[in-house]
Amino acid sequence: MSLQLKSLFFILQLLALLISISSSDPNPQFPCQPPHFNSYPFCNTSLSITDRAQSLISLLTLEEKIYQLSNNASGIPRLGIPPYEWWSESLHGLASNGPGVNFNGYVKAATSFPQVLVTAASFNRTLWFKIGLAIGIEAKAMHNVGQAGLTFWAPNINIFRDPRWGRGQETPGEDPLVVSAYAIQFVKGFQGGSWKASGELIDRFERKRALGGYNDDESGDRLMNSACCKHFIAYDLEKWKNFSRYSFNAVVTKQDMEDTYEPPFRSCIQQGKASCLMCSYNAVNGVPVCAQGDLLQKARNEWGFKGYITSDCDAVATVQEYQNYTRKADDAVALVLKAGMDINCGSYLVRHTQTTIEEGKLQDKDIDRALLNLFSVQLRLGLFDGDPRKGQFGELGPQNICTTEHKMLALEAARQGIVLLKNEKKFLPLNRNVVSSIAIIGPMANNISNMGGDYTGFPCDPKSFYEGLLGYVEKASYASGCSDVPCDSDAGFNDAILSAKKADFVVVVAGLDLSQETEDHDRVSLLLPGKQMSLVSSVAAASKRPIILVLTGGGPLDVSFAEGDRNIASILWVGYPGEAGGKALAEVIFGDFNPGGRLPMTWYPESFTKIAMNDMNMRANPFRGYPGRTYRFYTGNRVYGFGQGLSYTKFTYKLLSAPRTLSLSGSFTGTLTEKILHQRELDYIHVDELTSCDSLSFYVHISVANVGDTDGSHVVMLFSRAPKIFEGTPEKQLIAFDRVHTSSYGSTETSIIVNPCDHLSIVDKHGKRILPLGEHLLTLGDLEHSVSIVT
Repeated sequence: MSLQLKSLFFILQLLALLISISSSDPNPQFPCQPPHFNSYPFCNTSLSITDRAQSLISLLTLEEKIYQLSNNASGIPRLGIPPYEWWSESLHGLASNGPGVNFNGYVKAATSFPQVLVTAASFNRTLWFKIGLAIGIEAKAMHNVGQAGLTFWAPNINIFRDPRWGRGQETPGEDPLVVSAYAIQFVKGFQGGSWKASGELIDRFERKRALGGYNDDESGDRLMNSACCKHFIAYDLEKWKNFSRYSFNAVVTKQDMEDTYEPPFRSCIQQGKASCLMCSYNAVNGVPVCAQGDLLQKARNEWGFKGYITSDCDAVATVQEYQNYTRKADDAVALVLKAGMDINCGSYLVRHTQTTIEEGKLQDKDIDRALLNLFSVQLRLGLFDGDPRKGQFGELGPQNICTTEHKMLALEAARQGIVLLKNEKKFLPLNRNVVSSIAIIGPMANNISNMGGDYTGFPCDPKSFYEGLLGYVEKASYASGCSDVPCDSDAGFNDAILSAKKADFVVVVAGLDLSQETEDHDRVSLLLPGKQMSLVSSVAAASKRPIILVLTGGGPLDVSFAEGDRNIASILWVGYPGEAGGKALAEVIFGDFNPGGRLPMTWYPESFTKIAMNDMNMRANPFRGYPGRTYRFYTGNRVYGFGQGLSYTKFTYKLLSAPRTLSLSGSFTGTLTEKILHQRELDYIHVDELTSCDSLSFYVHISVANVGDTDGSHVVMLFSRAPKIFEGTPEKQLIAFDRVHTSSYGSTETSIIVNPCDHLSIVDKHGKRILPLGEHLLTLGDLEHSVSIVT
């Protein structure tokens, strides 16, 4: 269907849902409800998940089966099964984007955490897990009062490849290792995994589960909620020139696919145990992803994916209507279902599957395969275990949403994600005892509507930057300067300049909002929008003292002018910091919190916009003037680099221990041993020729010393430079990170484990992972340590 019809369909669907649930249902419908519908085998919790799912499938007519293949799955009244909405959103808090979540009942708001890119800047795995868990608890609580489903389409783990991408804000950044680590922790928390780390609340539920009647062999597969790794794969373009996400063909080399685009999804599935995978709109190398069986089956057969695969919304329709990959609708339906997709967000399968079967292009068994995956996930979620209020998480409800604990976690996430980029002459932190007045200037300074970025619901208690700073000074003034973020007029400049002249200190909030970057909208420039640059410079020139520049938004900005302006003393990036962002910023400015965030993406100069956004190649190619992408391959100038971030104190490193030589002797397969015997010198070995990678792992022991007079946390980032045995070897790559807190004039020790096969390997042009022999340079700040890998 056209995009207009698609939009109309979902608007009508959402309106119908809101009308039907104008308030939370105190007696919600659920499958297996006694006394009439609880005797079916699929209701028997002592049976295996597979047996229960197959039993349910066997009871359905073909028409009933087909009507399960939409996100808005129809009810089956004769079996006591109510309708189910698969599409809910929980990117950084429960969001109202999908029709599965509504805020019109008992629950009017949910905790709004910082946008993912900001949370990623903390480089704190524990924080990521806790946020996933908190959102998961609120999701389950809303489900229990009939205001949410249990299947949520988050996280977004695409690589932030191009700085213009409108949805880069939703991702954990540009580095595959960081994105993978975030995916693992968020999914584990959200789905209720890693129970021992989940706190007293979840401990109670684990004890309750231990007393339940679940099949022992499959109790470990039980889910609190279902998380979805999206958008699989190579999706990072919305609308640029004549390219659209609905028809874009991403041309990706085997090398880039293996070492950049695939790792986050592989980790999300293998270590995170995600129960959903979303195939994206775009094609990869000429074939729509949702119809690309080798990719979808790779997730199941090689990575061990155990869950359901959904299309992005109307991504099946685009196979025919936008990509013209098939001539007829039934061909598109047959392709995606045989490729391994299970459910369509939209109505395309519901409308065309019957015809596809009648024409012999699809068989009942293809539908049954999809339904087995769908019902298995619902059964793992407990949707067929009876009254959810009496189930594993039945006591969760409105009292578990917007809790003090969750709001404090949102504040802590905003604190840890703020990045200090410039601080001339230690201008920050300000001493609140000597600040009698402050001016806060900028179109985002007193605006709470865009504090969370996209995929935001209704926050618990949002505060603007202006409101946050009010708590620290007796006298504060506000002037927008620009009427909005596009800042097409300088009509408000005079008021802003006058306000700046009267104040002791000035904070200018500039940058981006969703008018500049969002879903279906990429940027064309990396400069501040409209006349914002002029506003910043004019206010800085008029102020009594150098100003503090606060930058909002997800996409990198070319603020070279501000970096070199002596009238701008400090620059802070806050991104989209969520409901607690106003308070967090004030705490950082006035020194109640020492910033320790690091940029999870490269900030490029404006000249980078000359590079074609549709060029998916990661590696530089000097012969065609292509500078590469991300810190791993980019060879051009930077405004700020990946991992950049300052502190109010100074940290130094000491390498306590690490090996100088790593021998691979005894770790070879027979084939490799023969090769070594007949060939005197090797530059590398294939990772799959090593019998045991884990046995080769080693520790790097580090001491982090705080040599300043301020306590603070610090992100330790260990990089590796591999021998450049062929073109396309990364300039460097992050192999480990940790966030440690160190008291003033104290030190903290940390240990990092390095698996050579995972961390020191690189990928050749054939997409094969290899381990270069010779010297690998480990770098930690200014420290360098060489590890020689020998046979």
